[in-house]
Amino acid sequence: MKSLLKKKLGIVIADDHAMLRESLAALLGTQKDFQVLGKASNGNEAVKLVEEHQPEVLVLDLMMPETDGFEVLRMLDRSGSQVKSVVLTGSESQMDYVQVVRMGGRGLVLKGDDPTKLFQAIRTVANGELAFSDELAHRVLTTMAAEHKQEASGMARLSDRERQVAYLVSRGLKNKDIGAEMGISENTVKRHLQSIFGKTGARDRLELAVMALQEISRAA
Repeated sequence: MKSLLKKKLGIVIADDHAMLRESLAALLGTQKDFQVLGKASNGNEAVKLVEEHQPEVLVLDLMMPETDGFEVLRMLDRSGSQVKSVVLTGSESQMDYVQVVRMGGRGLVLKGDDPTKLFQAIRTVANGELAFSDELAHRVLTTMAAEHKQEASGMARLSDRERQVAYLVSRGLKNKDIGAEMGISENTVKRHLQSIFGKTGARDRLELAVMALQEISRAA
């Protein structure tokens, strides 16, 4: 019977403000599919807790003492950690947002947002997708595509169907929405993406989105 139970998403929280940290833990604890595995008050603690507990998701504040959120993302990337990071920030700097994405953050939620946005972002990144608002995703990806110097030659190897999937990814659509747009199942979308990653060499949806936006800008 236990094997039929859905595994909870393991989460580590990192924020230097004790009240916010405890409030976040209590808030996430209201969700039946979440389990808070650890709470860190600084970046060094965050990295240690991720290594110790191997959570699916890290909810990370950017501005912390000793080691800030940017450095945490760098350290996790260098270590090959599979944790998906959702940055929770009060920053309104677009460059901060771009840096978050560059360093491996896969979701961003503003501290003034409704809690449901944080819940949704955690579930989204745990599913291997990106969790940014439509406007923010467009701004960040456009900035990165403009700065990206690597040729997107891998896109030329895609079939028309795969190219369509890649363009929809660059618009920030989730697998389910891509399927609805193209009239195919979500599983078929996933199979297309596996093929696309193999042909283009893109490591994840973010790199694929940058490649697709590059090609769109060149064709314009």
